[in-house]
Amino acid sequence: MRATLLHGAGDVRVENVPDSVIKHPTDALVRITASCVCGSDLWPYGSMKPEDGPARMGHEFIGIVEDTGSEVTTVKRGDLVLAPFAISDNTCAFCRAGLHTSCSHPHANFWDGEAEEGGQAEAVRVPLADGTLVKLPVAPDSALVPSLLTLSDVLGTGHHAAVAGGVDERTRVTVIGDGAVGLLAALSAKRLGAEQIILMGRHQARTDLGREFGATDVVSARGEEGIAQVRELTGGHGTHVVLECVGNISAYEQATGIVRPGGVISRVGVPQYEEAPIGFGSLFRHNIRLAGGPAPVRAYIEELMPDILTGVIEPGKVFDVTTDLDGVPAGYRDMADRKSLKVLVDN
Repeated sequence: MRATLLHGAGDVRVENVPDSVIKHPTDALVRITASCVCGSDLWPYGSMKPEDGPARMGHEFIGIVEDTGSEVTTVKRGDLVLAPFAISDNTCAFCRAGLHTSCSHPHANFWDGEAEEGGQAEAVRVPLADGTLVKLPVAPDSALVPSLLTLSDVLGTGHHAAVAGGVDERTRVTVIGDGAVGLLAALSAKRLGAEQIILMGRHQARTDLGREFGATDVVSARGEEGIAQVRELTGGHGTHVVLECVGNISAYEQATGIVRPGGVISRVGVPQYEEAPIGFGSLFRHNIRLAGGPAPVRAYIEELMPDILTGVIEPGKVFDVTTDLDGVPAGYRDMADRKSLKVLVDN
């Protein structure tokens, strides 16, 4: 079968690899019908050393079940299914608490940790299929597939940012980042009733979509100028919640300048740093809390899916390019160059 491999920074190839096969009785074999490139894929794309590759890529996909292990009971051959970006059993103490990204099962993992599997491919072996896979009530060619695919990561991640930040009807929110997660964080804040949503981004096509999703204000400036503009929009106080959807240290520092005393910085951009200001002057002095983390998107799928099926939200609008598997290398390049927002891979 064919799959996407990252051989080093800027070097993405679609190659023939051994077919995925059932290895454990709890596995399912899924033929992938739709997948995509994630903004978090761009971190290794920009920095991975050749000696660390090749690495299988892709952690967001929809597909048709082709085979199941003997212990799988919740999905069967022919079902159209969605996979979150984290593999989980959906039964352990952490999963029951809605923290599937900390599942204690020995086969639990992130897709990026499955060396022989990946979502940007023709097929995939899904461990812990009963806990991981979610059956979809549509056909593979449904117009809703792009929006449903966002449940595997970016919509659930934007929603997690808002939930972890405590967004509600009395909340003023700033979203840092106009990538797919940032835009869907704005949508999620709107869905939860936020009073004001300030989107910080510099690409008009993206910020225009952010306004469509619910952003009330757009600030294109960064750093101290951007902080000053947000504070001007909020009576000098800053916002109750900052949803940091980028992951670099400058975005975090910007968040500390924007957040209101007593507020929350909710981070869902994968941090590219280990050290950051958390002391007296940055967080402690004004009772600022730090929240967020890898989104347990499996916990949110049943809540969010009805709004997609009924047309209340259309998160699939973040996909501005559709390609086939052969177009994946160019998709990485275009997303890294900010020519594309998010690339849908239609198998």
